Amino acid sequence: MKRRKFIQRASLTGLGVAISSSILARNSEKDNLGKNHIVNGVPKVAFPIVITTWNIPNATLKAGQLLDEGKSAIDAIEQGCNVEEKDETNQTVGKGGYPDRDGNVTLDACIMDKNGNYGSVVFMQNITPAISVARKVMEETPHVILAGKGAEEFAVSIGFKRENLLTEASRRAWEKWKKTSKYKPIINIENHDTIGMLAIDKNGDISGGCTTSGLAYKMAGRVGDSPIIGSGLFIDNEIGGATATGLGEEVLKTVGSFLIVELMRNGKTPQEACEEAILRIVTKNPNYKNFQVGYIAINKKGETGYYSIHKNFSASVYIGGKNVNYVSKFYHKE
Repeated sequence: MKRRKFIQRASLTGLGVAISSSILARNSEKDNLGKNHIVNGVPKVAFPIVITTWNIPNATLKAGQLLDEGKSAIDAIEQGCNVEEKDETNQTVGKGGYPDRDGNVTLDACIMDKNGNYGSVVFMQNITPAISVARKVMEETPHVILAGKGAEEFAVSIGFKRENLLTEASRRAWEKWKKTSKYKPIINIENHDTIGMLAIDKNGDISGGCTTSGLAYKMAGRVGDSPIIGSGLFIDNEIGGATATGLGEEVLKTVGSFLIVELMRNGKTPQEACEEAILRIVTKNPNYKNFQVGYIAINKKGETGYYSIHKNFSASVYIGGKNVNYVSKFYHKE
């Protein structure tokens, strides 16, 4: 199931799941994780570990291998996300992303490290990879967010090169969209997907990142949840981390990733926290059947969770040299 079908096919059935002992046990024969990470039917988590939104094996593998080599979680996050940002066939992230209504590809990204440091770029054009610029904002400026032309000029000043991010494939898709679409956003048609990644390195330190080209054919200037701390991503190295994908407006309204971390702080498992965050959305918005949101989370123990409103969401996990994609269960059942 390709990620861009996530929202188009959103309104179908189910209930939630984590990477629990039962799931790991069922998958142990096919993914070879079981013998190394199950003790008496209970998961035995070994660091390092990576969890991402969607089935992005190349990105997860890159991050996981770097962690296995002893690299820090923040390095693994940046370079893992770079894999998808540089893949021009991925039309939801980086170069080749779907443009806004005016034909401009605009990128949002953020990154957060073990110390709570955070960097973000919003509505950035002509520069990629966005998450690498976000890291430079975090490490080389006194600010945490740079936007639009300011983000672009900063990137150029430190050595990033301007380039046209609208590929021929995305331009053709935009031209086709212009023939039939109304100006009002229609979420189940004009969809997007975000790459969110969480990692724990060999030292037990947590970092995370989030990157996207945003809602396809959005109004010029629109910014979603992905680059906003506490919404698209939040890390507390004492507790855990969370990141989101789906309709950013709804994640922003509930500050979803921060909520998940706070729920874990108060004793909930990552799975329970993801489920509660989805419940907050659907109980506050009766229109939830028409949009999708998915969360992934990890706690300090390395336990993970993932959950969504509708079907077709998945999470990928790299641990012990193995890369496995797990289909998420979900809230809405017709």
